[in-house]
Amino acid sequence: MAAIKAKEIRGLHAEELEEKVVSLKNELSKEKAQISSGTKAENPGKIKKIRREIARTLTIINEKKLLGKVSTKSKKEDTKEKQDSKKSLAKIKEKNKKGVKK
Repeated sequence: MAAIKAKEIRGLHAEELEEKVVSLKNELSKEKAQISSGTKAENPGKIKKIRREIARTLTIINEKKLLGKVSTKSKKEDTKEKQDSKKSLAKIKEKNKKGVKK
């Protein structure tokens, strides 16, 4: 497993980042289970690398949340909300136009 650089992680979307964290946590639990069962680890430093990559990914997710680049909602909810706000804005503009004509 090659370590992914922070620059590459920042290029991923929110959902991809969440999926990455889940997969890394699964991989970490498998490695820990293998060691706890008594078998010798193939690569003893792998757990450290996985833990660091999880931390790096979570840090980037939090950075994006603080900057407002990541929504806690899914893409469908986010697009629906944008469409609703556009519709309400259009209604307000129509009302303003009618009020000006009178």
